[in-house]
Amino acid sequence: MLLADTPENIAATFCATLVDEWIEHGVRVAVIAPGSRSTPLALALAARPELALHVLHDERSASFVALGVGLASGVPAILLCTSGTAAAHFHAAVVEAHLSGVAMLVCTADRPPELRDVGAPQTIDQTKLYGDAVRWFHDPGVADGAAEHTWRGLAAHAFALAAGARSGPVHLNLPFREPLVGIAAPLQIRRGIGRVSSSPELQPDAVGRQEVLDLCNERRGVIVAGRGCGRPNAVHELAAHAGWPIIADARSGLRHLADVAVAAADHLLRSATFAAEMQPEVVLRLGEPPASKVLAQWLARTDAPQIHVGGLPVWTDPDGILSKRIEADPSTICRDLAAWIEPPASPSWLDAWTSAELGAQHALDSALRDTPLTEPAVARWLATMLPERAQLVVSSSMPIRDIEWFGIIPDGVAVFSNRGANGIDGVIATAIGVAAATVRPTAVLIGDVAFLHDSSSLTALAGRDLDVRIVVVDNDGGGIFSFLPQATSLASNRFELLFGTPHGTDIPALAMAHGLRTRTVATLDELRDALSTPGPSVTHVPSNRADNVAAHNRLNALRST
Repeated sequence: MLLADTPENIAATFCATLVDEWIEHGVRVAVIAPGSRSTPLALALAARPELALHVLHDERSASFVALGVGLASGVPAILLCTSGTAAAHFHAAVVEAHLSGVAMLVCTADRPPELRDVGAPQTIDQTKLYGDAVRWFHDPGVADGAAEHTWRGLAAHAFALAAGARSGPVHLNLPFREPLVGIAAPLQIRRGIGRVSSSPELQPDAVGRQEVLDLCNERRGVIVAGRGCGRPNAVHELAAHAGWPIIADARSGLRHLADVAVAAADHLLRSATFAAEMQPEVVLRLGEPPASKVLAQWLARTDAPQIHVGGLPVWTDPDGILSKRIEADPSTICRDLAAWIEPPASPSWLDAWTSAELGAQHALDSALRDTPLTEPAVARWLATMLPERAQLVVSSSMPIRDIEWFGIIPDGVAVFSNRGANGIDGVIATAIGVAAATVRPTAVLIGDVAFLHDSSSLTALAGRDLDVRIVVVDNDGGGIFSFLPQATSLASNRFELLFGTPHGTDIPALAMAHGLRTRTVATLDELRDALSTPGPSVTHVPSNRADNVAAHNRLNALRST
């Protein structure tokens, strides 16, 4: 029985119970977009010193900050907004979290039932607002003291579905009646609810495991590794035992494995001779796919059976080429394969790949070390300029491709990018969330359009105690479109109107207007110097779209195999 059973106190106790249970399960970050209807839960969050509280002026920014927290830590942040269209602004981040398997506890405040469908202000239909892009939707109704015994179970249920083996966003829609400010009664003692383990390993079924073993035994294979590829030691053990190269995406965390990793696959496979000679007999795809179209086309042309192992409940086979898909932790499959399969007789297969990789990296070094500060040069050297154990958040569009094609990723530098939906929204906010979750130096590589798209996230960044170092490559428009057929098949004025989309914004002035330390650089030394000081900061790298296409063409024409 609640000690003070007025409606506002019941709501306060309900919210305090949810927050207490989530803290018991390990939640340590809450992200709030300000509003009135969300007052009971906002006060409950602010009352707990265990939580790092981040208040963002814009709901979209707030949602991507929460996404970044889950992306970097694996533990969901609590994300809160008021009722109405505020909740709609969470949608893009919820979709990204769904497709990338990122844990989030999404809490939208709502009007009570009597204020719905009667024209009450700031009221929309929030029931299942995000459709199938959540692991669970629940609206418990206005808090009722008679249901107090269920509140901890509700919170534990939400956490378990957000942070479990098939992690992702969970949406709780919480209606509150006025008055909104109450006093929480002493909370009900926790009984019978253990702490839910976050992200337990998904285990493959016995039949699926045996089919994979049979397909891989005594075959010349390649491992294609992206984000979520499994533990580095498990993947390395398999590659070394089987004599298979790892085509390592920048987000895989495997590029430092010099004896087995191939980082320049896009460059190597542009050689028709190499691509034809290095056909595998089996392909093991781990985690999310890399961004490279050249690699995807090479995989689509091969007749080898292809197996995908990943922990997300998302089918990833746009070319319709998979022979087998296993929803399981890739580390488990890698350990099984390393213990069971017989490698092919000759070690020359792996040697040929690693030798070609070494040659490609030497060629790229020579072409990019002492040149003007091109976009590929920024991508190649940026991660090497960061402190140990730093993090790099990379925008979709050209930056993630340049990092995949050219980037050197030192051991210990973690790379993040929102590749579930491949959008350019919320990149700066995601980096804020990554930095908030880890309290580690976090750099951002972003284009000018994505920077402007998320400029609201610059608000109050200067006042946050976060080391966020933003590098903006500015070619005054949509640089990636200059690589597409539209650039040569359309008249220049039509292309610029629809695709080039120059904006003419003074990026440094915009950054300085938000109180951020800002510098424009033109050389690698200047870039290194700008990144040597902790953030928050914005480093501006001017570029030219036509020159950037020419620079890529020169690099793609290099022959190192």
